[in-house]
Amino acid sequence: MNEANHVALSELRAALPSIVAAPSDSGIIELIVRRPEIGAREVLEIAELDVAVGLVGDTWHDRPSSRMPDGLAHPDMQITIMNSRAIQLIARTRDRWALAGDQFYADFDISESSLPGGSQLHLGTAIVEVTDEPHTGCQKFKERFGGDALRWVNDREGRSLRLRGVNCKVVRGGSVRAGDVVSRIVEVADRS
Repeated sequence: MNEANHVALSELRAALPSIVAAPSDSGIIELIVRRPEIGAREVLEIAELDVAVGLVGDTWHDRPSSRMPDGLAHPDMQITIMNSRAIQLIARTRDRWALAGDQFYADFDISESSLPGGSQLHLGTAIVEVTDEPHTGCQKFKERFGGDALRWVNDREGRSLRLRGVNCKVVRGGSVRAGDVVSRIVEVADRS
């Protein structure tokens, strides 16, 4: 897609109230994407999450991380979830969502204030934990969606709202279907 088709920063900023209005207790998983090899995407109706490998069949465990001393895959970056309202705005059409490279796209508030690091979520029958590892836009994101989109997701407000997405790790494996609910796990205070 050429630069003329990318969304302008003014349009991105104007749409922010719609993104901020995403549900914060529970939402819907709208799209699941597996990355079977670098640059490839498979849209799935159902996915299996595993504590050791993340999304089964995804290449997360084969991707080196500069954030790790040994250069291996980062354990706190197994799974990424992106707000579907944000990607719809950035990508313009649903068939381009998968280009962002995230595995789950959900109509759900993933902001830092809603889901601080350590928060746990039900994704279908699986449980994932939000990590403190930032998920930021990169050169590939810029090429696919434009410089304004990259600036928007990476500015202070964009990072706080996690417009680029949130990193998670699997703490209990299970199945996830497109259309399943994603919901926060609320801990009950000890009343003793």
